[in-house]
Amino acid sequence: MAREDIESRGEKNRGSNSSSSYAVEDGETQWTSWLIPMFVVANVGMFVITMYINNCPKHHSPFGRKCVARFLGRFSFQPLRENPLFGPSASTLDKLGALHWFKVVHRQQGWRLITCLWLHAGVIHLLVNMLSLVFVGIRLEQQFGFVRIGIIYLLSGFGGSVLSSLFIQNSISVGASGALFGLLGAMLSELITNWTIYSSKAAALFTLLFIIVINLGVGILPHVNNFANIGGFLTGFLLGFILLPRPQFGWLEGSHLPANVHVKSKYKAYQYALWLVSLILLVAGFSVGLVMLFRGVHGSHHCHWCRYLSCVPTNKWDCDET
Repeated sequence: MAREDIESRGEKNRGSNSSSSYAVEDGETQWTSWLIPMFVVANVGMFVITMYINNCPKHHSPFGRKCVARFLGRFSFQPLRENPLFGPSASTLDKLGALHWFKVVHRQQGWRLITCLWLHAGVIHLLVNMLSLVFVGIRLEQQFGFVRIGIIYLLSGFGGSVLSSLFIQNSISVGASGALFGLLGAMLSELITNWTIYSSKAAALFTLLFIIVINLGVGILPHVNNFANIGGFLTGFLLGFILLPRPQFGWLEGSHLPANVHVKSKYKAYQYALWLVSLILLVAGFSVGLVMLFRGVHGSHHCHWCRYLSCVPTNKWDCDET
């Protein structure tokens, strides 16, 4: 009974320390976010380098149209019919490390599973991803530090690339969307595994699920690689259970507890269970996915309906493998 009273008091204290549904632990360090801003700088810098190498005026467009924003010189964009996102050509992206199934599997260029995360198809693509990264990533890094959030970001991006390569094999893919969805997945699992410390639990869960569903729903439109989004989300969701559990309130406040109350375990039993199950699923998922990938397996041959996860055909558009 005393322990329940202490946990209730802890929840009230945490709720009163923040107007957000995502309260911060009293005894936790508030980190300074520097890794996420560095990721943003790296992505923007890589896009500038990509446009410099692309040099649209020098390379004639195969569509016979002029470059967009020619006043930018060699940084001008490809014709909108070729790239409506205001960016480089597909050949330039491929040259710089875009995800290309044939080259990953048959030319042993596995590094493309990572390099594709730092490339973007255009200015619009870059802005949307970087704004999302700042909005989601900085708060997570402030609460959990650069090591854990960096691991989630990179492994989620890698997981998205693996799943994408299993289903999209006739075109290239670029972007940090898988890594971003991994952060969203980690936010969801962090909320679940640390459920008892939050105020306004239902509101926080509903808001987060709404954001995730809307973003995944956009992925069923053509020319959006939803497999990278789903793969990144699932990876981040499992990593959140592994890397982001918070200690029990009594563990952090041990020196202030009554003499007759002892907290033997740093985490609750269900947190340990979620940690173990998530670790097993993550290792198994990566192992199976990588074996299938480098054996040249096409995911659609084993899951015929999965193609609808990335694009749903309508009378307004067709769903090619893009």
